[in-house]
This record gives sequence, structure tokens and C-alpha cells, in this order.
Amino acid sequence: MKNKRIEYDTLGPKKIDSNRLWGAQTQRSLENFQIGNEKMPIEVIVAIGYQKKAAALTNMKLGLLDKKIGNAIIKSCNQIINLKLIDEFPLSVWQTGSGTQTNMNANEVISNYAIKTLKGKIGSKIPIHPNDHVNLSQSSNDTFPTIMHIACNQLLDNKLLPNLEQLIKETRNKSQKFNKIIKIGRTHTQDATPITLGQEFSGYLEQLKNNKKRIITAKNELVYLAQGGTAVGTGINAPKNFDKFFCQFLSKLLKTKYFPSPNKFESSSAHDAMVNLSSSLNSLAVSLMKIANDIRFLSSGPRSGLGELHLPENEPGSSIMPGKINPTQIEALTMVCVQVMGNHNSVFISGSQGHFELNTFKPIIIYNNLQSINLLSDSMASFNKKCLKGIKANKKQIDLHLKNSLMLVTALSKHIGYDKAAIIAKKAFKENISLKEAAEKLGLVSKKKFDKLVQPKKMV
Repeated sequence: MKNKRIEYDTLGPKKIDSNRLWGAQTQRSLENFQIGNEKMPIEVIVAIGYQKKAAALTNMKLGLLDKKIGNAIIKSCNQIINLKLIDEFPLSVWQTGSGTQTNMNANEVISNYAIKTLKGKIGSKIPIHPNDHVNLSQSSNDTFPTIMHIACNQLLDNKLLPNLEQLIKETRNKSQKFNKIIKIGRTHTQDATPITLGQEFSGYLEQLKNNKKRIITAKNELVYLAQGGTAVGTGINAPKNFDKFFCQFLSKLLKTKYFPSPNKFESSSAHDAMVNLSSSLNSLAVSLMKIANDIRFLSSGPRSGLGELHLPENEPGSSIMPGKINPTQIEALTMVCVQVMGNHNSVFISGSQGHFELNTFKPIIIYNNLQSINLLSDSMASFNKKCLKGIKANKKQIDLHLKNSLMLVTALSKHIGYDKAAIIAKKAFKENISLKEAAEKLGLVSKKKFDKLVQPKKMV
């Protein structure tokens, strides 16, 4: 019993480390779910601090919570928001699918910290009870979905969207800078008609801009909260207008304006908004994979590949081959993309598993979405800073590929017809001569006329 205290829940007594603020339900979860290393993310803990604070303010406004008790709860919530109590949240992601144990973890920590500040006995639940006061007018079934939305909104605003915007800005810079560099286009990974390097990058730019729009559209669904629906969506044990006042207080605490969900039954039994968010993150990952792979191959070489782009040299690339430099930022970014795609699979499958009035896959949905947001945010920032900004065009190699391309013959099609142009291309390839030489040998186009008709700058 040394350094242990006894706390009670509805199942009876539980020994708890005297240095900890959590209670019996948290302790049971710790003991019952020793699964993996994945802990409930920091973003969830901060979000629950805001959620409990807004709930306390609402209960005080409605006259349900004594001012002294309410203020003590709010002080505890502030400590959670400021991460001063982060070590008091040890629970695994792999727990009850409703997130009830993390909700109770917060209720117990807030209660005990408040009791401590009021010079009471920790674990006594007097004068502040984790259920009767901290969880007043709430259920885990409306609290945890609310926290999920808050956590994602905060992370999107503070991290992903700013980093995505910086990537968009630099891609736009590259598109403008490279706009006069004419290169060979490629379709089916084979030579095609010319484009400018700037046009190629403009495609990347449009992908990123469109993904930003998709994420913002998905984000707009997250402002509607389940809070006030309590256990099954009926709002039992929550007073009238609790949801409205809660959203008003939460909106004041955060820069996002929140609203009550128009249908609380949907909000706890399904998480379509979170699935949609994951889908938009997955789309961003798909686009980043395409962009990164294009740059990977365009920079391949430096002498035996395409070699049209020079990437920054950040670190040695091989433990055995001296002087080798690898596209490591691209490799990191594309691995993140694969992880995000995998996360989306888990999220949309989890989203399909709402049974009757509750979806019990909440922890994995929020864990994967937050991981995807964090990974995408960090990898975009790293790729932008350590790779994209330092990319240079290898004009000599670009020009060599352009002049060697057989697909410049396309410019002749409208003058001599598709079939004759194809004959020129095939002869040039077979005899390893230029298109101009092939055209003259075949007597189809003179050198003078060829130079007039086949001008790459007019083909872009």
C-alpha cells in the first residue's frame, strides 16, 4: 500500500499511484488494455480540455453548476489545455470504441486536480465529482465525437493548411520561373509533344490548389457538433439549449465558429464527416505521390537517367558508393503518402461500422485522421524547404531530349497527314537519324520547310 491510494468506482475499490490524478476507471483501462504503443494523441487531450471548459461554462450559465465548483473545473481544464497535466493521460488508443475511458480519464483528472486546489482529499470525489459535476449534462457518446471534430479543426488550421499554402506558393514560383523552358512532354512514360517546364509545374499547382479546396470543404462539416445529444441523440439529462450555449462558449474559446449538429442521432451513430475529411487527406496524398514521383524521375541520373532537374544535395546517398546523392525528401514524402492511404482504408472501414445508435470505432478514426494530418503537414514542410525550393532546371539536358524527340513530327501531321508523318518518325528511329534527315530522305518535306513547320516554341 506504500505510495498507493484507494479510489472507488461502481465496480469497487482500485489501487492507484498516489502521485497520479487519475481515478479508478482510468486505472482499470490501463490494466485492461495493454495493447500496442499508440497512446491517445495530444491533440485529443487538448481538445477535451476545451470541451470540458465549454461544458462547465454552459452548466454554470444554466444554473446547474455552483460557481465555485465550476471555476475550479475551468482552472483544471486550463491546465489540460496548456499541457501541464499531459502525463495524466496514459491511455491506449486500443480501448473502448466510444472513447468512454478517455472521457472518464479527463473527468477524473479534472475532478482530482480541482479537489487538490480546493485543499480537499484527492480521490474523495468531494466536493467535485467526476461524473456528477465534470461530466454534467454530457455523455461520452456526444463528448468524444465533439472532441474529434475540435482536434481535427485545430490541427488543420494551425498546421496542415498553412504548410499546404506554403507548398502552393513555392510551386507557383517554380511554374512561373520555368515557364519559358521548353521540354519534351511524356505520355505513357514515352515521348510526346513539347510543353514548358512551367506548364508541367502548373499542373502540380492546380492539383494542390484543388486539394486545399477539398480539405476546406470537408473541414466545414466539422463545425457541427454532437454535444447535447448525450447517450443516444435524444439529449436525455442535458437541459434545453445546452448545445447552443455550449457552441457559443466553445466558439469564443477557439477561432472556429461551432454549431449544434442538426441531427444528434447521426452525429454519434455515424462519422461520415470524419470519413470525408480522411478522403480529402487521401486525395492530397494521391496528388503528392504523383508530383513527387514526377520530380523523382525527372531528376533521375545524374548521367544515366532523364536528368532534367537538379535536386538539392542534402546528405550522402550511399554507404558504399562515393558521391551518390539520392532523392531522400521525395522518398520520405511518398512513404507518408502510402501511410495516409492506409490510414484512410482504416477510417472508411471504421466509418461503416456504426451499429444502431453508436459507432464504436471512434478512437481509431481520430487517431488515424490526426496522424495523417500531422504526417502530411510535416512532410510537405520538409519537402518544400529541403527539396522544392532548391530545384533547378538542367537546361542542357532538357534541350537535348527535346531535339532528340521523334514526337516533334506531330507538327507535320496537319500538313502532310498522319500516315506520312508516322513514316518519317519510324525511319528516323530505325536509322537513328533526325526527323529532318528522315523527312528529306523520304522526299516528303524539305529541310527549309521542316525548320519552318517544326518549331517547338510554337507547339506549347
